[in-house]
Parts: sequence; structure tokens; C-alpha cells
Amino acid sequence: MAEIERRMIAPGFVEEALDSLRRLGKPTAPILARVGLPAVVDQPVSAETYGALWLTIAAELDDEFFGMGGRPMRSGSFTLLCHCVLHAPTLGHALRRALRFLDVVLDDPRGRLVIRDGLAQIELTDVGAPRSAFAYRTYWIILHGITCWLVGRRIPIRLVDFRCAEPKQGADYRLFFGAPVRFSQPISRLGFDSALLDLPVARSEQALKQFLRGAPANILVRYRYDAGVAAAVRRRLGQATPVMWRSFAELAADMRTRPSTLRHRLHDEGQSYAAIKDDIRRDLAVELLLNTSKTIGEIAVQLGYSEPSAFFRAFRKWMGKSPEAFRREEAENST
Repeated sequence: MAEIERRMIAPGFVEEALDSLRRLGKPTAPILARVGLPAVVDQPVSAETYGALWLTIAAELDDEFFGMGGRPMRSGSFTLLCHCVLHAPTLGHALRRALRFLDVVLDDPRGRLVIRDGLAQIELTDVGAPRSAFAYRTYWIILHGITCWLVGRRIPIRLVDFRCAEPKQGADYRLFFGAPVRFSQPISRLGFDSALLDLPVARSEQALKQFLRGAPANILVRYRYDAGVAAAVRRRLGQATPVMWRSFAELAADMRTRPSTLRHRLHDEGQSYAAIKDDIRRDLAVELLLNTSKTIGEIAVQLGYSEPSAFFRAFRKWMGKSPEAFRREEAENST
């Protein structure tokens, strides 16, 4: 269930996309009807539906960035961006080309690649006041989605900072990125392991045509649950509760491979056994906090933590707040 939900887009993100129409006094109902959505969207939608909505709004505005840049990102810009980076030798070269392209097209915000403390950080600067979290998120989606496709693997995000204040759906942002997310920071930035900048780019013109046919829906899931060894490990772990999870050596034996081989294959996909377990625990924690009346201690035990304090620390790392604060704020937002 968690895997399916990861491919769904929260209704709050739909509303934020529709705001680009409302700001110009344009009606939203015809656009929603065009993609098969009701006039009021209060349930998650599929990545495919959200992608269709993105394209429909972009065509209506002639702006693929929802009117949130210093200049419109005219229709066709995303396709040109992909052609611009297609034949870069490495991910690092492709990323720098993409940032220069977006600087020219959008003018504001402007992006730069900074390598610091083992992280490749894409920093965004604005001429004036902070933009909305939705604007920064859209920038990250475009950039991260393309680069994941170029190297044919998921690029795990290590941190996401927003210059703006936390929106009411801040929890949706944390779940979407699957990484520590902070708001009201000095600068907006997204970071990943700098070693990945040396990954080779090996995509053909024909592969690009296929990629563009599925865009932007295919960049919304960010290769998180694509078929592969990590997905197979996730499925096996999903068949048991965390307290029943087997050791890595036992899992490797169950998958008929050596632990060293399994570890290497996970690394090739930008994953690790610990990170996968962490992802599953986070999703389960959110589900239990929102949809059950279990105490924090009971949830900690169900997630396989020996002490509630360990669960508290993990949850703060995931969501930037305590389990109690998360449950209370989400309950208040839903009333």
C-alpha cells in the first residue's frame, strides 16, 4: 500500500497548481474537467493525472513553471532542456548545463551547483522575497527527474531546505522528498552525494523520445520505486512487520545471492538496506499516527524500536518535528 501511495500526489499539490490559474482570474473547473478531475479535489491523484494537469495548465498559461518564475517557461522549454543535457558526458556536466539553461529561461530564481562536505548542493537564489514552497518544489522536480533519467538510477536526496516559511501541508513536502526537509532557511537548496556527479550519461535520442512521451508524470515518482533490486528488497520487507525483519545476511540468502553482491547492487541503485528500512518505517509511522489511536510507545514497538526515544529521534529526522506535534497539527489541519 505504501508503494502505491508513493505514486500518488497529495491534493494540496493539486490546489497549489490550480493557484497559478486563480492568480490570473482564470476558472479552474474547465481545466480539472479536461483531465477527468472533479471541481473539488480532496483525494490524492495519480502521477499520470497530475502530469496531465501540469501539461494542461502549462498550455493554458504558455508557462511550464506555473507562472512562478521571473519569466515564463514557454511551452516546449522542458523538451529543449532535455536535448541540451542529453549528450553531456557525466551527471555533473549535465547538471551544470541544466542550471544554465534554467537561468536563461526563468531568469529568477537562479541556480548554482555547490560541492561542500561530500554533498552536491543545488542552491537557488531569488532577487526579492522568497517564493512559495511549491515553486521551489517544481524546480527540484524538473531538475531531479531529468538527472535521474539521464543516469538511469535514482539519485537519493539527502537534504532539502526551503527559504520560505512552512506551508500548511508541510508534511506532504516531507513525505514527497523522502529526506530531511527544513523551512525558513537562509537559502533554498537540495543536496545529494557529490560522488554521483561522476556517473556517466548514456541515453540515446530514441530513449529521449520515449522519456518525453511519459513526461512529466514519469519524473514525479523520481525513480524511487522503479523495478530493480531495491524494489525487490522493499517488497520482501513489506511482507512482514519491522519487528520480524530478518538480518541482511538472511535476506541475501533468501534472495539467493551473497550479501556482498546484494550490497553492491543496492549501492548501484543509490540505495542501502538501512535506507530502505528507514523509508518503510517512516511511511508506517505516518500511517499509524494519522489513522490509528495507538500511543507513541505502541507505535515505537510496532516499528521495531527498542526504546520510544529512538523512535522520537528518527521521527524528528524524517519530519522535523516530534510524533505528538505531527499528529496534533495534522488533526488540526483536517478539521
